[in-house]
This record gives sequence, C-alpha cells and structure tokens, in this order.
Amino acid sequence: MAADIAEQPAGYARLLSTEHAGAIARVAAAVAERRPRHVVFTARGTSDHAALYGAYLTEIRLGLPAGLASPSAVTVYGARPDLSDALVVGVSQSGGSPDLTEVLRTAREAGALTLAVTNAPDSSLARTAELGIDIAAGHERAVAATKTYTAELLALLLLVEGVRAGDGVLPADQRAALERLPELAERTLADDTPTRLAPRYRFAGQLVTTGRGYAYPTAREAALKLMETSYLPALAFSGADLLHGPLAMTDPDVPVLAVVGSGPGGRSMGEVLPRLGERRADVVVVGSAEVEGVTRLAVPEVDERYAPLLDILPLQRLALALALARGEDPDAPRGLKKVTATM
Repeated sequence: MAADIAEQPAGYARLLSTEHAGAIARVAAAVAERRPRHVVFTARGTSDHAALYGAYLTEIRLGLPAGLASPSAVTVYGARPDLSDALVVGVSQSGGSPDLTEVLRTAREAGALTLAVTNAPDSSLARTAELGIDIAAGHERAVAATKTYTAELLALLLLVEGVRAGDGVLPADQRAALERLPELAERTLADDTPTRLAPRYRFAGQLVTTGRGYAYPTAREAALKLMETSYLPALAFSGADLLHGPLAMTDPDVPVLAVVGSGPGGRSMGEVLPRLGERRADVVVVGSAEVEGVTRLAVPEVDERYAPLLDILPLQRLALALALARGEDPDAPRGLKKVTATM
C-alpha cells in the first residue's frame, strides 16, 4: 500500500502526458459532438466515490444533470430505464464487475452513449462500452485502492474539462495548472504529519469524516479506507447532512476528519466547524484552509476542482499508518479481494 501511494505523483504525470491526455481529449471531443442531455455514472466501492466527484464536475462545469445509477435496479429488478440522449459512464478499476457491465450493456441498447473509465482496457466493461478511457495506473499491489482512485479522479477531470472545451483540448492556463499536480503531490506525500497523527486514533471506537462539494467524495473515500484497513467504523457525511442530525453523535470520544479547502465548498464548512466545537469533538482539518484551534493536515492550495487529487493523499497515509499502529495488515484486509464481482 505504501508503494502504491508513493506512485501517485508519477501517475499524475503519466495521465497528463501527450499520449494519455490526447486519448482522453479524443473521447471528450466525441462526447461533446453527441451533446448528451444528462450523465449517469455507475460504479462500486472506491470507484463510486470517483464517480460522485465526476457527477459534481458534470453539474458544475457542464451544467448537465448528473447522478449515480443503482446497478441493482437493472440486475436484480430487471429495470430498463430510458437512457436515450444520456451519457452513461462506468467507472471501475478492474472493469470486471458483472453488474456494471450489464448497466452499460442495457444503456447502450437503450440508445445511450456509453463510456468505460477503467485501469483494464481489455476488461468486459471496456469491451461493452462504445468509448473507453484507460486510467493507466499500472498494477496496484494492495487490496485497498489508492493510486487507481486518484487516476480515476484525474481522468474524469480531463474528460469533463475536455467536453467543456468542445474539442477536448484544455485551455493553456488550465493545462499549466494541472502540470503542477505531480510536484504538489510529491510535496504533500513528503509531509510526515499523518504518520505522527495515527497513534491518536489507535484506540478509537468510531470516527466521522465530512466535507462539502468536491470534498465530499474525499470524505467518503477516507472513511472507506479506514474501514478497509483498520476495521474502524467510519461514517461519512456531507457537512450539510452532518448538521441534520448526525451531529448529535459527535463528542470528545468521536474523532472527526473534516476536509476543508479554500473554495466555496470549504467556506461553507464555516458553519459546521463551530458546531463541532460546541460538541467538543476531536477535529482534524484536512486541506488548504487555515483553521485556528485544530490540528491540520495541510495541503497546497489549488483550484477547488483539483483539490481532491491532493486532499486524499494524507488521508491514505493516515489509513496506512493507523492500520499498522493497530496491528493490522493494510495490504491484505480480512475478507476482501482485489476484484469484487456483484450482480
């Protein structure tokens, strides 16, 4: 898992290379030409969090309604929704889950434009879709996904921004900003604060993660990593939903990891953090925002769209360090396999 985490800056550079960014640009141009009226993502597990990020990007940057499909509606209940004029995107590291493949197959039969975003371009999901994006993350050693998650995020970012451009080619200033990501990721991973913080949670019984907007998928992915590797019950809430009831469960014995950036989503957490303070919750802030009075996992400031590519890195390292501190094996979580086939 440590090796996979460390490879992410190189993975960013690889996806931003002419070869891979050019291939994504061609897919984006094909999508823009079809002019879908709405976008549906289908995914499971970690990839579901990447898909949620893609949905935020789609609605905010393209102005198109976007949502996450329920694969069981198709595979268990036999539903055949009308997906004509839709772009249906299957996001999967392995591309091997039968239910996602079935969603894309039925969507294509219904007239949708289908796209597979996967680390396995020869997988059943990729073969079923009309278009495909190879996230080019390379072999992932650990069961818990790390580098494939961030590769999915970056691939979806390049896709959506390419569709917005119309011809798949990103503006020069945006391209220049993205070119900084590998170096910023290296800098973020060099900070040893997550390792030093891990003993603080060694005996925690449960934990809450939270964030708003683009940070919400990060909160969900962080919770999953903690559950996968440390078997620590972790609940993820949007900052807004946290105030609608779950806030009552927070107290000094329930640590909270709050993803707080410098953009609109981070600023909207301004009403959440004081409420957590009233509950005397043990809060750690992750992100670029300066927050007084709490421990912080600092991340370089970037455009809020790009922040999930950096914010998750210290949280991955925290999950790894905490698993080791609790005497667990983060490379082989009990009961889990690298590829989970569901129907």
